Amino acid sequence: MSSDTAAKPISSQPVGAFLESLGAKVPTPGGGASAAITGATAAATAAMVVSYSLGKKSLAECEEMNQNAMARLTRARLMFLQLGDEDAEGYGALNALWKLDKDNPERIAKWDDAVEGAITPPRAMLALSLEFLRLCDRLVGTTNKQLKSDLGIAAVLGEAAARSAAWSVRINIPLLPEDQQDELRQAVDVMLEQARELSATIESGCS
Repeated sequence: MSSDTAAKPISSQPVGAFLESLGAKVPTPGGGASAAITGATAAATAAMVVSYSLGKKSLAECEEMNQNAMARLTRARLMFLQLGDEDAEGYGALNALWKLDKDNPERIAKWDDAVEGAITPPRAMLALSLEFLRLCDRLVGTTNKQLKSDLGIAAVLGEAAARSAAWSVRINIPLLPEDQQDELRQAVDVMLEQARELSATIESGCS
């Protein structure tokens, strides 16, 4: 897979080409892209559930809420993909500095910003996954019951996106100043626990 293909925005790549690139020996796409695709797939799956709920007479009282949910799910899907691209860009910048000697002036000058640039996208993906799961929790009682298995699948994927994004955050935490590390670890742990609880609640509601 050429580096040009690997560098294309995720949203512009056919699924097969993206997966081929993901499996190739190239720096990006990597785990961050996997998390992004998982989150975007979760959002699209939930949007399908809402699509089959809009305009349904038995759900007329939920119409406004479902219309709002559809808009939020569309934004979430696009944002996951954008964050996947930002993750690749951030990793690329950090990886380039890794190859320089530790006392290289360019590495010293750019290091802190590069570390922040590598952590910020997956951290945002984790937060977005949690926001998505909160929305899905509300959809349990407002959407077409015939698609409850699909909503359950969306929840499973949403939790997977959260857990995947957390890995991309955690791997870079040791690169932060020591006084910032514990706080971020704790924040990630709290968000993951919330994601697990929400996913379990949604799955139970869809059973």
